[in-house]
Amino acid sequence: MFDKIVIANRGEIALRILRTCKEMGIATVAVHSSADRDLKHVRLADESVCIGPPPSADSYLNIPAIISAAEVTDAMAIHPGYGFLAENADFAERVEQSGFAFIGPRPETIRLMGDKVSAIESMKASGVPCVPGSDGPLGDDPETNVKLARKIGYPIIIKAAAGGGGRGMRVVHSEAALLNAISLTRAEAQAAFGSDVVYMEKYLENPRHIEIQVLADQHGNAIHLAERDCSMQRRHQKVVEEAPAPGITPELRAEIGGRCAEACRKIGYRGAGTFEFLYENGEFYFIEMNTRVQVEHPVTEMITGVDLIKEQIRVAANEKLSYTQDDIIVRGHAFECRLNAEDPETFMPSPGTISQFHSPGGLGVRVDSHIYNGYRVPPYYDSMIGKLIVHGDSRETAMARMRTALGECVIEGIKTNIPLHQDIFSDAAFQAGGTNIHYLEKKLGL
Repeated sequence: MFDKIVIANRGEIALRILRTCKEMGIATVAVHSSADRDLKHVRLADESVCIGPPPSADSYLNIPAIISAAEVTDAMAIHPGYGFLAENADFAERVEQSGFAFIGPRPETIRLMGDKVSAIESMKASGVPCVPGSDGPLGDDPETNVKLARKIGYPIIIKAAAGGGGRGMRVVHSEAALLNAISLTRAEAQAAFGSDVVYMEKYLENPRHIEIQVLADQHGNAIHLAERDCSMQRRHQKVVEEAPAPGITPELRAEIGGRCAEACRKIGYRGAGTFEFLYENGEFYFIEMNTRVQVEHPVTEMITGVDLIKEQIRVAANEKLSYTQDDIIVRGHAFECRLNAEDPETFMPSPGTISQFHSPGGLGVRVDSHIYNGYRVPPYYDSMIGKLIVHGDSRETAMARMRTALGECVIEGIKTNIPLHQDIFSDAAFQAGGTNIHYLEKKLGL
């Protein structure tokens, strides 16, 4: 087992990683920008290293600075968290070439799953259901592309192979708009991702977003830890997540989860990962795999009792998974609300000093956050300042606990999206369960 780990991230996920390291008896090194000297995990870490000025490009995305921090502190491994360099295959490769363990998948696996076309090809070969589409990059022949779209059936969606985060995609409803849409998406993809490779898929009009959490080790073991419903979204960004997903039977969970675990074994996956699906009319359609721990991982931890960060670290140290599939039992229901420093109506960021913070509590309530009284939310990074997670023995109990917890949560000095969450949890359709990915935007009039 590692004796010291560099936490190459910031905010709540950095604090989350630090807590597990302390539990495991592992020393920690916090790397931070000059704007983040007062982050809670920086104060609590055994050592800290400033790796640059506030802009991410000069600090949290500065690969040489992070590796140097590992070298000067004699660390053994680097945990990337999520975001920043977490799914950067070049970073993972540089880490390993420098003699450190990367707490995540192998670089070649990150590359394989980071390209949407190769990811879909791998999933089809592994028996994971995918959205009907071009089964590869689109060529330059207009006639071929028109015929392909006719075969799939409109509406279709053009996606950048290197895209992500809701960017690099365009929905096409008619043949007349197809060729122009392909050209525009190619140009946008080249500008945003450095690659103009695009592909075509059937556009599902009212799907839910359901994802499967997996864990795999370097000894051929792979398991799934049930599913999460992440359909409550705004502009492709998740707002509320829950586990398990309403309406998914144990039989369907075992079938789709089993296929995901088998795919992990076939591609030699290592660590924690998430298979993301669109779900419509009882069918799952693979869209992408995230080769890292997810923002919403706590809801899975709450219903399974598994510490996903601990398993990530153990697997990176070449140990076997602590669990078999038979050990994974879904208990109760969990919700997560992403707490953002933003105006709840305009969604504009709201950086500034937190004058008062009171964390909610009680049975089944968990708060993952790095904020405290007097903490200044900087304007340089993502607006998420924490996550409010609740668990109950039923969906109804968990929902009631979340409403209570949201009412108890006090964050003053800045604006937050707590009023939006309160509105969502009082919404009749959400309370019934099974809302699709477009529901929140329609509700907000976006």
